[in-house]
Amino acid sequence: MLAPMTNQQSHEDGTLSEEEFHWLTMRAKGQFGLVMTCASHVQEIGKGFSGQLGIWNDSHLEGHERLANAIKAQNSLGVVQLHHAGMRSPKELIGEAPVCPSINEKTGARELTLEEVEQLKIDFILAAERAQKAGYDGVEIHGAHGYILAQFLSADINFRTDAYGGSLENRSKLIFDIIEGIRQQCGADFLLGLRLSPERFGMKLSEVKWLVSEIIKMNQVDFMDISLWDVFKEPVEKEEQHKSLLKHFTDLDFGDIKWTVAGNIASGNDVNAVLQAGVDFVSIGKAGILHHDFPQKVMEDAGFEAKATPVSKDYLIHEGLSPTFVNYMKRWPNFVIED
Repeated sequence: MLAPMTNQQSHEDGTLSEEEFHWLTMRAKGQFGLVMTCASHVQEIGKGFSGQLGIWNDSHLEGHERLANAIKAQNSLGVVQLHHAGMRSPKELIGEAPVCPSINEKTGARELTLEEVEQLKIDFILAAERAQKAGYDGVEIHGAHGYILAQFLSADINFRTDAYGGSLENRSKLIFDIIEGIRQQCGADFLLGLRLSPERFGMKLSEVKWLVSEIIKMNQVDFMDISLWDVFKEPVEKEEQHKSLLKHFTDLDFGDIKWTVAGNIASGNDVNAVLQAGVDFVSIGKAGILHHDFPQKVMEDAGFEAKATPVSKDYLIHEGLSPTFVNYMKRWPNFVIED
């Protein structure tokens, strides 16, 4: 699977750009079995970065229809990642204070009213319906990396006293409600996934594992996407370091639900190690940027290793990145050779 990646190369109104279309369809041609869009915001106020692909308005449908059809034409599954940045929406980008489960002084975010929380749930569901109408195979709910659903999950950020705050079950309620709503509206044959990350942004490994287990019991999602930053690392929490972060999840019984992990999978040997550990499929980020055909290269050579970084701007453009995306990648240390 091509991991969902921020790239800032769509139009500011959320509509699809030629650059984004080229980047994603090139990966489908490179034999990624599932191509996922970058995080696509479900509300205008949920925009997390400049040049973000949107799915909060019907004006976005034309581009999504074109993209879905082109991905599927390469025998790849097309999936939209549904996103809302919450308190991580830059005020200067959205033109007003960002929103959060509770007031957040550090970011200047205001607390969502109960009515707004209910509307947020509805807008996630409407975005999934929009994706289905556009012809995608499914959607992934972005509950990771400190964005709004992760903000609801975090006891360090969510101080609500209503049904969406307090206990871990209450803090998870919005995710449960969105899953149930999408499944009800989009039917059993529409792929539904959930992305979670067990560390950083106020996440506790034990709580995320509990949530994964509850999602498995619900039996309403088709796949879980666990973002580990590095699939081979130990947990940050010392009391959890008796086994690797990956082992914490391979020890869970996922039943009929498929699952994937992302984080520093950069070679055929890495792919094989993750699959041998019991994961159903791998999510490729950095290596997918460096090689539009990373899956094809690994299938042809089990020992294939992604190109070492830093790489030149010309190399990345040849691999389907726009100049804007290349410039964004300069944020990653030692990734792009400086001019």
